[in-house]
Amino acid sequence: MNNLKVIANEMLPVLENENGDKFVNARLLHERLMTTTKFADWIKRRIKQYNFVENEDFFSLLKTEKRAIGGTKSIDYIFTLDSGKELAMVENNEQGRAIRKYFIEVEKQARKLASNPSFSYMIEDPVARAKKWIEEQEEKKRALEVIEQQRPKVLFADAVSTSKTSILIRELAKILKQNGIDIGQQRLFEWMRTNNYLIKRQGTDWNMPTQYSMERGWFEIIETSITRSDGSITIGKTPKVTGKGQLYFVNRFLKEKQSTYQEA
Repeated sequence: MNNLKVIANEMLPVLENENGDKFVNARLLHERLMTTTKFADWIKRRIKQYNFVENEDFFSLLKTEKRAIGGTKSIDYIFTLDSGKELAMVENNEQGRAIRKYFIEVEKQARKLASNPSFSYMIEDPVARAKKWIEEQEEKKRALEVIEQQRPKVLFADAVSTSKTSILIRELAKILKQNGIDIGQQRLFEWMRTNNYLIKRQGTDWNMPTQYSMERGWFEIIETSITRSDGSITIGKTPKVTGKGQLYFVNRFLKEKQSTYQEA
């Protein structure tokens, strides 16, 4: 596959060949999706899981990175834009949905350019919103890194109180750990169930916020429509901790830790 050129680069590069076919680098897509799974494991699982066909849905390129002594080899996977949209969609998170909207908008703008060469490329609302969301996530990540360096911990709590972005419980566990609270995702889920913040009875509502938590604005539930390969649609529910909830839980854990030190 030769003569690929970048035609859009707002969220991540979209490539186009001389025939107008569009592609995306799966390694860059994996990075933007912010998944914690290693790229090699992620791409192999996705190819097998969704029956992507080489030289039809994607092609691979062997890449050698030169170093002072020797070099390292890696494989780049270049996916068609349609397959890239599917990769983004099945990730089932905000990043995936935002990137999928971006791909759709790139195609829409390309069709406008093809039909009217004088049309000037302008990003419309869906892409602007998606781009803004990504920028907010990156800004929040940078802010957390600065806060971690600048202690004391109470400064972090002040920053969280102004956050309008809800986060997953596993991300709250990471934030707590950064602030000296030794707890992981599974233990945090268990603690929240034990303390009646999440529903502990087995069933469809297991691990969903209790009415008590929802009334206090500590959580929100994100519903996502998932279209499966057979055409059926299911609704997925994900509990997320609001900015108010982040402040509450950070303060509670820090106060409990302080009380433990004082008693000791």
